[in-house]
Amino acid sequence: MAKELTGKLLEIRDLKKSYTEPTGGVLPILDIPYFAMDRSEQVVLRGESGGGKTTLLHVISGLVPAESGSIQLEGVELSGFSEAKRDRIRAAKLGYVFQTFNLLPAFTALENVRLGMSFAGKKIDRERAKDLLERVGLADRMHYLPGQMSVGQQQRVSVARALANRPILLLADEPTANVDPANQDRIIELIARSCEEESVGLLLVTHSDAVASRFSRVERLEKINQATGNQATGFRGLSAGVGGVR
Repeated sequence: MAKELTGKLLEIRDLKKSYTEPTGGVLPILDIPYFAMDRSEQVVLRGESGGGKTTLLHVISGLVPAESGSIQLEGVELSGFSEAKRDRIRAAKLGYVFQTFNLLPAFTALENVRLGMSFAGKKIDRERAKDLLERVGLADRMHYLPGQMSVGQQQRVSVARALANRPILLLADEPTANVDPANQDRIIELIARSCEEESVGLLLVTHSDAVASRFSRVERLEKINQATGNQATGFRGLSAGVGGVR
């Protein structure tokens, strides 16, 4: 019998990240003494633009390194890993729903999901790719290119792709930012239901009260991120390499 894992799914301690302003000054973006979530838990971080939401997800996923602090995923310390090691962990353990979808335009919906599988270095499970697209309501759009689909359909493809490798944690960055209001509830319901069905933890960041209200645990980012007060007078338009400061 497999040993049941104990402890937190994600645990962050004393996490810090800052960027250099064009003037040469240092702009603190993240200063998080502690944050944690349990396995399969669904958590929303609610914060305004410029509060470090996207940067936090990028640091957790290893897209950008933290300056200091600890990030543990199922008890495994991620900080200090090489870029190549962070890439492997992200592909195998994490799913990511980007607000801009990040679908490859020359590949069909089905091919985009299969490519998501290939990043983890595992054998491509073609049936799972089809099943995921069917579950997000795109059985009749599998062979469509992104440009042939609506914005809402593209975001559903990105949800299927994020779940392709059976991640333990799904990171969702403003997943309704580019979706019209009529489809906003559908996308949020899809993400929440899919994570529940797959027993995947969900960390979703948003500025929307309407989105946050759909979840039982909602944290205000400024309550856990001590750097937010410093950002109010900082340079909000700073480009931060991957995604900027959001």
